[in-house]
Amino acid sequence: MGTIKRALISVSDKTGVVAFAQALHRFGIEILSTGGTAKLLAEAGIPVIEVADYTGFPEMLDGRLKTLHPKIHGGLLGRRDLPEHVAQMAEHGIPPIDLLAVNLYPFEATVARPDCRLEDAIEQIDIGGPTMLRAAAKNHQAVTVVVDAADYERVLHEMERTGGAVGAELRFELARKVFEHTARYDGAIANYLGSVRADGGRDPFPHTLNLQFERVQAMRYGENPHQRAAFYCDPGAADSGIAGARQLQGKELSFNNVADLDAALALVQEFQEPACAIIKHANPCGAASAASLADAYERAFACDPLSAFGGIIAFNRPLDEATAQALLRQFMEAVIAPEVTPEAATVLSGKKNVRVLATGALGRPADSAWDYKRVRGGLLVQDADLRRLRDDDLGVVTERAPTAEELADLRFAWAVVKHVRSNAIVYARAGQTLGIGAGQMSRVDAARFGALKAQDAGHDLTGCALASDAFFPFRDGIDAAARAGVRAIIQPGGSIRDEEVIQAANEHGIAMVFTGVRHFKH
Repeated sequence: MGTIKRALISVSDKTGVVAFAQALHRFGIEILSTGGTAKLLAEAGIPVIEVADYTGFPEMLDGRLKTLHPKIHGGLLGRRDLPEHVAQMAEHGIPPIDLLAVNLYPFEATVARPDCRLEDAIEQIDIGGPTMLRAAAKNHQAVTVVVDAADYERVLHEMERTGGAVGAELRFELARKVFEHTARYDGAIANYLGSVRADGGRDPFPHTLNLQFERVQAMRYGENPHQRAAFYCDPGAADSGIAGARQLQGKELSFNNVADLDAALALVQEFQEPACAIIKHANPCGAASAASLADAYERAFACDPLSAFGGIIAFNRPLDEATAQALLRQFMEAVIAPEVTPEAATVLSGKKNVRVLATGALGRPADSAWDYKRVRGGLLVQDADLRRLRDDDLGVVTERAPTAEELADLRFAWAVVKHVRSNAIVYARAGQTLGIGAGQMSRVDAARFGALKAQDAGHDLTGCALASDAFFPFRDGIDAAARAGVRAIIQPGGSIRDEEVIQAANEHGIAMVFTGVRHFKH
């Protein structure tokens, strides 16, 4: 483990670089640098050698050419354990470079700007930085390479411990991080350029799709014990949703837990008022909004107490003591909320196996995102279904218009049905689901099943609202709803038999609203 004697620092993001360079200087390390980084270090009183002076070759082409030189890359790539490499380096006057700290031009931040032009993006394609990083990482047996400012302290701590050297384990970890970083960087460039059209416009989906996710957790198994599994997060969104949640207690999360927690969070984020969703096998078995979180939970649980057994529970407000006390009535796998008060945590600590998670502030759901579905030999990519009901979506198609109370019920049911597996039917009243028909092969069966579940739980559907995620292809679904007591229906419309369906609603005195928006969830 050789002592670091020479370092090259050239960073676009200068966070923490001055303190890092000062510490290296205290170790007696010679520091090479370029352009703005060299200027910053010199102004801080740190002795620094400009790369142009070091190589004897001037920086040129508006800074495009400065580090692409044998004296730089030879110093990074030369193997100290091979006598022929050492001899060749000495013959050509190439001293070894033992530490490299480089980060890259902000390409992703640049192309994320709405006013970004192709020429702006091209100028942010770093050439020298990735080349140096790859060289140093390839030769990590001799070179310490740092691409993330968050690792400065780790490197310095190691050097303090060893008297100026960095151990093999950390060098390897940092090298791996470099290749992950440059892969993401190159992937972002390919994604961007692959979406640019000859006319200067942008396609919504690139010619090739490069994705990078970081492993958060290796899991005991997948959906079933014979399947291996791991949980990965998107580095660009690692602080949101389930990927960024803190687990406060309970057993390790399972594959199915993560999927259900995500589904539960997506549902409660639909509501501005306090809300609760109970999820089982990716489907809601109850959802409600209310003036208090405890009341929202009671009403969500009441929808289908039988299915709620072993469910995943989500809230869109901090979990308080009163709500935590109410949760003790049921067996549950996990609870997730933006925060968990100390009093609520104490209450739940008695159920030590229950997973309790806090996400931090939920905020508004993203305006745009992609959704992925793996198929054999390929990947389906689509815009995520983030569409929310707008006033101008609502079109009354029946003789009777919904009352204000019925319209509120329709809006609530529509927000829930979007999160139910198709074919999907939701019965609701006063901010509470009363019956949910999910995943049926025919829509009329979904309507019948949802009504049966409501009946089993003791709910009277008289005067309630019904939401359907897609159009009714026949009037039989409307007839079934009428027999259950439904007084208002919200659905997309668009069937060739819409007139027949509308006529059925009129016969039953049901108010029906078309949205023109479908919410299939397969």
